[in-house]
Amino acid sequence: MDVTQLLDALARGETEASDRLFPVVYGELRRIAGAAMRAERTGHTLQPTALVHEAYMRLVKQRDVRWESRGHFFAIAAQAMRRVLVDHARRRAALKRPATAIPLPFDDANEPSIEPSFDLVALDLAMDRLGTKDPRLVKVVELRFFAGLSVEEAAAALSVSERTVKRDWHLARAWLKRELAPDSARA
Repeated sequence: MDVTQLLDALARGETEASDRLFPVVYGELRRIAGAAMRAERTGHTLQPTALVHEAYMRLVKQRDVRWESRGHFFAIAAQAMRRVLVDHARRRAALKRPATAIPLPFDDANEPSIEPSFDLVALDLAMDRLGTKDPRLVKVVELRFFAGLSVEEAAAALSVSERTVKRDWHLARAWLKRELAPDSARA
């Protein structure tokens, strides 16, 4: 069975579909987790394998989702991984441990990066604000930054052109750079 068929079975409530789906999507989920973890600080206590498992559990628990395609599943997986990482960062902050700034590699080759460092919780809040203005920009950031998808893969997942993804990626990076700047005045 392919991913789409397994997702359809899962949506129909076939509980064994979850067990059959995991080995089929694990490699791609592991790649997405690796991309998401590259942006994290050295010595992060959450490992990519744990990120995959936590995000997968959140995904299969969702009963109100109509999985449109394989790309849709992986787009939602990237979003789930973002949520896991942010929840993890918030738990650490709640324990009163100092937040560590880490590189934010929002840049493509030959393009300037957003800032030399960032706080994942601040990035999440900024992405939430961006989402009120343009939800697709947030999806592009999730797919490109958190999931590590190429322009082509992100375009396929969002059912838009590559040109649209490139434009959205450029706009989102510029907006987030401004929002995450230390002297940024937020409305």
